[in-house]
Order: sequence, then C-alpha cells, then structure tokens
Amino acid sequence: MDLETREWKEFLFPEIFEIKKGYYNKKPISSGNGKIPFLSATQFNNGVSEFYTISEIKNASKTGNDKNNHPLEEKIFKANCIAVTNNGSVGYAFYQTTDFTCSHDINPLYLKNYKLNPYLAKFLIATIEKQRVCFEYARKWRPMRMVKSKILLPANSKGEPDFNFMESFVKIKEAQKNEKYNLYLKERIKLLNDFKPTEPIENKEWKEFFLNDIFNEIQRGKRLKKGDHKQGEMPYVSSTGLNNGVDGYIGNKNGVRIFSNCLTLANSGSVGSTFYQPFKFIASDHVTKLQNEDFNEYIYKFISSIVKRLGVKYSFNREMNDTRIKREKILLPINDKKEPDFEYMENYIKQLEYKKLNEYLKQKAN
Repeated sequence: MDLETREWKEFLFPEIFEIKKGYYNKKPISSGNGKIPFLSATQFNNGVSEFYTISEIKNASKTGNDKNNHPLEEKIFKANCIAVTNNGSVGYAFYQTTDFTCSHDINPLYLKNYKLNPYLAKFLIATIEKQRVCFEYARKWRPMRMVKSKILLPANSKGEPDFNFMESFVKIKEAQKNEKYNLYLKERIKLLNDFKPTEPIENKEWKEFFLNDIFNEIQRGKRLKKGDHKQGEMPYVSSTGLNNGVDGYIGNKNGVRIFSNCLTLANSGSVGSTFYQPFKFIASDHVTKLQNEDFNEYIYKFISSIVKRLGVKYSFNREMNDTRIKREKILLPINDKKEPDFEYMENYIKQLEYKKLNEYLKQKAN
C-alpha cells in the first residue's frame, strides 16, 4: 500500500473517463422545495450551489425561454460520477452519489471499464485536482481541453490503471483515520464528563453588555500584503467565513501580530464571522482579536455564537471598525448578581458537546 514504490503511468483522460458536457442553461429561480442538486463553478459544498425540482429544471433553458429549451434527459446527469469544475474555481472535483443537474461549467466524468465507488472516487479526485495549477479563470478546462489532458495513475503489470490498488489504498487509509478519530472522540468525551447539568437556555435571564466589558483585550491584526507572504506553517487568519477563518499558512516573523487562545472577529469581508482560535496564528488587519485571559474554550465557543450575529448590521461597504466594535453590545445569560454567568456558559457547551459526541458514536456503531 506504499504509493512511492508503485509504478505510475500517464493516461489520457478519455482512456479513463467518458467525458460529458454540462448543460449550458440559465440558472432558474429555486422555490426551495427541490431535492435535485445543481452543480456550478464552486469549490465548496461538493460543488452544489442550489437544489431544484424536476419542473424547475425542465423549464430552465439557455436563454430562459422555450425557444432554446432542451429535453429533460439532456439536463439530468446520472449519479456515480466525478464532477469537475472547468471554470471559476477551476479543477475542483466532487464525487456525486445522486442524480444531478449542472451548468456548462461542469465536466461530468464517468469511469470506463470499472465500477466507480466512493473509495476509488476519492483516489481519482486527488489525482485530478493535482492539475488545478494548470488552469485558471482565463484558461478554462472545458471538455475540448480535457480530452487532451493526462492523468497519472498507479498501473498494474499489464500497464493498465490499477483500480483495485487505488480502492484498497483509500479503504485502508480511511480505516486508519477513523480509528484515530474514534480514539480522539473517546478521550474528548472523558474530558467533557465533568460538566454540571444546566437548565434550559430559554429559562435563563439575559442582559446586554458592551464587548469591551467582556473582553479586556480587543486588538486588530496587522496588514500583510499577499505578495509579502513567506512560505511557512503558521495559520494566517483573515476575513474568510470558512475553515475557522484560516486563509493559508505562512512563515513571516517580522511585521506581524501573533495571537492565540482568543476569538477572531472578521471586521471586513465576511463581516461578523467569529471563530475560537486555540492555536497560535498570524492575524490579518481584517480580523480583530477578542480576548479575556480568564476564559476557556467553552466560554469562548458560547460567546462566539452570539458575537457573530453582529454581522447582520454590517456589509462589505460598512465595515466593523475599532470604534464600532467597542460600542457594540451582546446579550449574555446572567447569574443572580446580574453578571455574565460564565459558569453556566461553560457547562452548557460541555453538556451539548458531550451529548452530540455520544450520539455520533452510537449512530456510527449501529
């Protein structure tokens, strides 16, 4: 199961896949009742950007009118394939387990000479996405280019793609990861086991507090231009609303601000996005550190869910600057002294996480 000792060989994409074209349609308005995924040029959510009903898909056409409409069978693609983005976020690949519809920014790939399954799909996706560096928004990966592209795969003694090996490799790796994750969860549950049962959150009395009354350190990160980023391993937290705010990894040591054990609040971009950061990180000027040295991760997590609601008041054109942050108030549960009930917040999160993790392990065992 060692990748380095395997023989690898280049194959043209058409040798491995049947390459289909997405449907060049005008994206319809969704009623919110659909269950058929619509795939577009995104790198997130397994490529899904919306869900539609059959009738909504049937009525959608290239220009939005009946004259340029096509039969429904040309718009629906069968499950058990790999969908690759050829535009926008070019070169991202996603395994599709259900029938779907898509824009022409997607190349649906159907495996030849072997039945695709989730394990094999994961291996193939990793190799397909290696070619992402060859394409960009201005150089799309349309089917006409993909038919000339090559993919590097492990080969068997006959010089054919060794699909059996690929499938087995992923199965073993996944089993190892699951075992490691289950051990982590069990240790985590032990750590949470000391929680004190809490009353329902709706029964608590709440009160408004200024952010600077809750956090004794409120500080914005420091501007660092993209071109000045040095290769490294320290998380760089910026204004993205994804991946806990981590926008990359850098090695800069001078002219940066390094924080840890705090909340980061996005003051621009995805304004209001709030994450607990347990590790050391470099903060961009698009995030603000909210820190109280007396807080633990559970108190931080409770408060983060409330702080992020401030985002509804702001937008890309109305940033959350330092002055505005200090004027902001949040609602928190209080104790008999009318003070923030931090003990309640801690135990509430511990109890919630303890319950959810046990439910997950129980469901997985069944």
